[in-house]
Amino acid sequence: MTTTGFPNLATAAYLRQLRDEGDRLAAAAAAADLDQAVPACPDWTIRDLLRHVGYVHRWATRYVSEQQTQLMPRLDEAAILGQDIPDDALLDWFRAGHAALVQALEAAGPGLACWTFLPGAVSPLAFWARRQAHETTVHRVDVQLAAAAAAPGRGVDPVPADLAADGIDELLLGFARRNARRGPLSDPPRGLFVQADGYQWVARMSPEQAEVERGWPGPAAGPADCTVTGPAAEVYLLLWNRRDPGDLPVLRLTGDPGVLGQWRRGVRVTWR
Repeated sequence: MTTTGFPNLATAAYLRQLRDEGDRLAAAAAAADLDQAVPACPDWTIRDLLRHVGYVHRWATRYVSEQQTQLMPRLDEAAILGQDIPDDALLDWFRAGHAALVQALEAAGPGLACWTFLPGAVSPLAFWARRQAHETTVHRVDVQLAAAAAAPGRGVDPVPADLAADGIDELLLGFARRNARRGPLSDPPRGLFVQADGYQWVARMSPEQAEVERGWPGPAAGPADCTVTGPAAEVYLLLWNRRDPGDLPVLRLTGDPGVLGQWRRGVRVTWR
């Protein structure tokens, strides 16, 4: 298997992205109807999304600012969406939580010790900065897609290429690897190969587990069952289930599209 270098973003880059994406999310929500449905999050409105992200920001802030080393009790999704926050105060509440998270991460030193939940981070500080940068980016896209569905002239800001490649890596090597024994599973085994802006991953589904590695398989691995190739910004939206292949004109899909569909159904990041 051959491998290429992967983005190694500094914590400061994640913090810039987190700050900017929170501002974009709030601006998009302010210009939209809070009752507007969010296509990528079934049964959610923009109001629900603001409550979700605002709560997640506050939840993450506690780990960083209090240096909590154990998993803390948290609200379930129904309780989060049922928070009693008036509509006329919701955006200010969201902005306050976002600002507090950015401030906590900026104030934390490199020796921060606290709980994390995905493998591979170089430090807890890098983990939380990265995770919340992608959490906020993906949900900013959600709000802009919701607004565009209501007013087709509105656009969706692109995700920077280096951040997008990093987010693909976090999804495949973080969330998918964490949930490896829960799926997606396949009998017979199938392989999904992903190439985005020169970065490469191979995901293999078997009857027992799913495994992901960086790199591109050599000839001995056999032909790909399905290959996804495209700009990192498009592959990011595809694998995070924010866009479908037909919505991404530069994306190239070869082989059996059912393999991609199986992977996308099996790797869904939810609040549990």
